[in-house]
Amino acid sequence: MLGLIQRVSSASVSIDSRVNGKIDRGILLFLGIQKGDDQSKADQLLKKVLSYRIFSDADGKMNLSLTDIGAGLLVISQFTLAADTSRGLRPSFSTAAPPEEAKALYDYFLAKAKTTHCAQVENGIFGADMQVSLCNDGPVTFMLSS
Repeated sequence: MLGLIQRVSSASVSIDSRVNGKIDRGILLFLGIQKGDDQSKADQLLKKVLSYRIFSDADGKMNLSLTDIGAGLLVISQFTLAADTSRGLRPSFSTAAPPEEAKALYDYFLAKAKTTHCAQVENGIFGADMQVSLCNDGPVTFMLSS
């Protein structure tokens, strides 16, 4: 399971010109689900996302996590993260989980995030054509995996 996280001062996702999810300060997570991923990997990645220390403390050091600061989490499914780009000029999606499995894990991840993270959790819609807007704070971006 792959997670591209961005520290944001704001982020939103719109579907058919309607805002579906919006956060102020927090993390925008693009979630890529691969073949072989399961609930255990989802749990591991969620723990990492919530605990990853990418927010500044009083001394300006990246020492605080999303949980520490109680900020929002916006989760967007993005199967293109699971692309194999090692050969040629066209990505292969052979490593991505089949849509039915990926949706089940995405739904599991969201449900777990909403029960685990005390602050705001917003999301896009699996498989939808989404427009994502963000203001990357830093910029700070990390690729996480479980």
